[in-house]
This record gives sequence, C-alpha cells and structure tokens, in this order.
Amino acid sequence: MDETGSAEPQTPTAEGRSSPRPTTQKSSSHAPAKADAAAVESHDFANPTLNIIRRFSRKASTSSLASRDPTPPPLPPRPALALLSRPSTAHSIAPRTRNLSVADDAASILSYARTVDAGYQESILGEVMGPAEKSEQEKSLLRSLGQKCGDAEAQSMFPPDADFEAAFAREFDDVDELAPDGSNQEAMMLQWRAKLKHFLILSSAGKPIYSRHGDDQLITNYIGVVQTIISFYQSTHDTLRGFTAGQVRFVVMSKGPLNLVAITRLPESDSQLRSQLEALYMQILSTLTLPSMERMFAARANYDLRRPLQGTETLLSALADGFTRGSPSTLLSALECLKLRKSHRTAINHTLLKARSEKLLYGLLVASGKLVSVVRPKKHSLHPGDLHLIFNMLFEAGSVKAGGGENWIPLCLPGFNNTGYLYMYVSFLNLEDPTEHMQQRPRTSDGADDEVAVLLISADILHGGQNITTPNSLAQNLQRNGSIEAIRTAVHQGRPTCTDIVPGTPLRHFLYKSRGNVQFTMPSYAPYFNGDLERRRLIDVYNKLHSNVHSKPASLKVHHETNTTCMALAWSTPLFELYAVAPANTSRAALAQSANQIVQWVRREEERVFIIGGAVF
Repeated sequence: MDETGSAEPQTPTAEGRSSPRPTTQKSSSHAPAKADAAAVESHDFANPTLNIIRRFSRKASTSSLASRDPTPPPLPPRPALALLSRPSTAHSIAPRTRNLSVADDAASILSYARTVDAGYQESILGEVMGPAEKSEQEKSLLRSLGQKCGDAEAQSMFPPDADFEAAFAREFDDVDELAPDGSNQEAMMLQWRAKLKHFLILSSAGKPIYSRHGDDQLITNYIGVVQTIISFYQSTHDTLRGFTAGQVRFVVMSKGPLNLVAITRLPESDSQLRSQLEALYMQILSTLTLPSMERMFAARANYDLRRPLQGTETLLSALADGFTRGSPSTLLSALECLKLRKSHRTAINHTLLKARSEKLLYGLLVASGKLVSVVRPKKHSLHPGDLHLIFNMLFEAGSVKAGGGENWIPLCLPGFNNTGYLYMYVSFLNLEDPTEHMQQRPRTSDGADDEVAVLLISADILHGGQNITTPNSLAQNLQRNGSIEAIRTAVHQGRPTCTDIVPGTPLRHFLYKSRGNVQFTMPSYAPYFNGDLERRRLIDVYNKLHSNVHSKPASLKVHHETNTTCMALAWSTPLFELYAVAPANTSRAALAQSANQIVQWVRREEERVFIIGGAVF
C-alpha cells in the first residue's frame, strides 16, 4: 500500500513513477507531422509497443508540466482539494536546498529564538515579484471569464455553491432518534449520510466507542464494515491508511487497541485529517492515560471503553465540530496569543512568578480564548496539543464552572507525559470585577470577552492551596499594577484588520505562523468572513495552500493559487509560514508586496503578538 493511504497496490516503475497510459486522442499538426504519423501507424502490426511509446512521447512533448506526483490513484479519485472553477494559474517555487533546518512543530511554544533577519526569505519571494500590473496571460484569462471577475468589492471571495451552503447549515443539527416502530429509519439514514464530516472511534474488536453523528443503532453496521476492511489489511501485515469512495475520503489511524476514522467530503488532505484524529486520541488519553487504557484491553479485548469515558462526549464533540467549522490553530499546530505590549506582559509574568511556590509546574493566564502569559520551569515546556486540550476543556466542559468558578481537575497531558495525571486548578475572573469569581459562563470555544482563566498545574494535589496565593490576592495584584486594565483593553480591541496592519493592502485575510515559537497570529475575520460558512470556505483555501507547501517529497517555498474570485499565496521558510488571500483581480506583484509588508509588521510587533520565552523559573 502506498504512502498516500490508497487501499490498492500500484504498479511501480523506475524512479517511483507509474507507467504511462496510452492515449486515444488525435492531435492536430502540420502535414509533415501527419505523414510521419501515418508511417508509424503502418507499422502497428510489426511493433505495437513501439507505437504506444511514440504516441505517448508526442503527447508528452506538447503537454504542460505534470504535477509532482503523477501517479494516478488506483481507487476512484478523491475530492479535489481546491476550490477552482477555472484552470489554475498556480505558480510555485521549490526550495533551493533540502538541507534547511526546520523547527519541530511539536516543540514547546516557548523554546526557540525570535524571528529575526528575514532578508533571505524576502529575496525568495522577490523572485515572483514583477510588474505591478497583471501579466497579459492573467488579463486574458480574466477576460475570458467575463466581467464578474473584475469587481473586487461587490464579489464574494468564493463562488456560490447552494448545495454546500445547505449542507453546512444542517451539519451541526442532531440526527433524529429512531422511532419505536422504526418508521423514520430511512429519514434518519438520509440525515446521517448528508453530513459533510464524520468521526468514528472503535476498538480493535469492532466495539463502537464514539461517533460524532448518530447513535449505536444507526452506526453499528457502518462500524462493522469499517472494522472488516481494517482487519483485512491487518491480516496481511499491512496498515490501512485511507481510501476514497465516490466523493468521500476515509482516513484511518490505528493507535494500539483503538481505530480512529475520519470520513469527509470537505477538501482536506490526509495529513490534516490525521492531525485531527491525533487530537481526538489525545483527548481520550487525557481522561484515561495510556497505561490504564492498555490494561483495560489487555484484560478483555472487547472491553466497552464508553463507560470510563462517560461524560467526555461533550469534549470530543467540541473538538470534532471545531475541526468541521475550521480551526486555524489545528491546521497550523500552533497557538494564538493575546496581543499585548511587552511591558504589560512582563508585569503579568512578574506577578505570577512572585506568587508561585516550589510545587507549581505551570501557570497559565488565558483571556478571551487566547494565551496571555505562561509560567514554566526552565527545562520543561508544554506541548501545543496539550494546550489545545486545556483550552477545549476550559470553554466546553460545563462542569468546569461548578463550585463557584474554581476547580481542581485531574488531567493527563499526553504531550508532556501520557502515563500519569497532573492536577489543574482553574479559576475564572471577571475583567469588569476581578475580585469576583464568575458563577456562570457561556460555553464557547472562543471564550467570553469579559473572562480571564487562571490555570495552575501541579503534580501534587496535596499542595494545591500552596501553589500560589489565593485568586483574590492574585487578582488584586494584577489590578494594582494595571495588568487587568491592559488585558481588558486588549480584549476589547480584538484583532486588527488587514488594512489596520497594512493600509491599502488588497489582502482580505492571512495566517502567520512563527515556527520557532509554535504560535500564530491573524487579523480579524471582519468584514468579509463574519459567518461560519465564510470562515469554513476560507479555511478550505488555507487547507489547499498548506497541503501544497507541505506535500512530499519536494516541499515548496512559494505557491500561488487562483480561482474566479480569489487569489491565494503560501510562503514557507525555516522561520515562518504565511498564508494570504486576496480578490482574484489582485496581481501577483501586489500580493507579494503585501506579504512582505505583513512579515515586516510581524517583525516589528513580534514581542506583542507572540510570547517570547515566557516567565521561566
């Protein structure tokens, strides 16, 4: 089975390429060429193989450059990963060298040096910068598409798709329950099949553990089919990684006694789906720990894991729905921080450091769903995946707000140590009245604008009360030195727009990831991407760009992608990744110039948009 996860073998050839297929198309050429072709055809009876090779050579000589992976999939083609309604005018630049050191995305968010000296990367992007106006080829292509492509303000960033809009509007509705007489079974099946995305978790014995849509009665047959396919490949000492059925892509990830399956009709790559499955797996481990789960299945292979996981379905579904809506944090494997002045963040760090005790492992301050400050030991750091789990628990678990907004929660952080529990103290403060704990909070993964969460993580619950001064004392200290007011102002200001960052820029949105800090920043979604549907389609563009620059074997440095209403740019370097979108009538030169200006802005504002180092003890 190949690395792309195809379920059927391919016929290998030299250099890893598949053998070319003969074509039956006739090409128009001059009279001498026709005579030559007739001469070749007259010898078909003598050497048909030579005829096929020559016909393929003539076709290849006039064709455009092939893609980097020309091997056709043996199964039906998976859904296209692009939103292209006309031939792509993509332009890519491959790396100059394969020996560049790239920071590990799974590293700490606080482990590496700043993003400085981007001159080399800017010179790379300069290779695609040309005249400010569009080239004749681009102008001709836009003219052929009609007048609708020229009005950047009036047109939506994405072509209309009524079917997708209707399906997405119903995506998060619950599937009806089966009637006692079974009269609505067919309607239930139609609802279930209409979902754009499913996540299934089952044991290696085929026991259902979790499904985002539908109950056990509805999904049992489907789980049985999936488990049969997985078991078939395991019986041949092979691993099923994925397959395509019609317009639906199945991606499978086996983790010990668990099989996790993503089923999607959205344009996402296999690696992106596996990252999502990995996050769901880490959510399970955060409740059970790896040794405990292995002991359960070692004692009984068909153990029902739903019993120890009871109550965590909300957390799993919150993650799954976040992936379906589109999560920049998950796509980039990075965290977003609250934009603060360096002096304000330093004051917050000092306040937390003064209040800590020797038993404290980590201290976090979170506002409006974004990281404000972190306190950590010098030689220890938190994995981004662990922080995603913590944020998901904070803003999705209804039980966290119990007990007057204060809780001690046993939690396994798999990225830190998947064999045992840590203990996390959580307290919610109100920005309008910092000394008053919040009794009720809205459940939203973005976090309420008026709340701040204080998190203290310790290996020993017995010393919980000694980890730090009381929350009231901490809030008073933050209020006294002006930190609460600084946080309140930053939260109310929100993210800047693209034109706030670069006046006059044609960009509608961008994502900038600092590889070394494993953090990202982005502008406000407003005014172009206010709804869930618009954000989902924006993430689809970013998914396409991300897949192109990270695909193997030859990753790209700069990649352009265009359609009738949108032009997009991906720019990857050892220090950062930048993804940007603009209207289709934007020239490449203007897009590249705006990208350079974004990089320069991040360099100026780096200590405000990112946490550099954090508070270390």
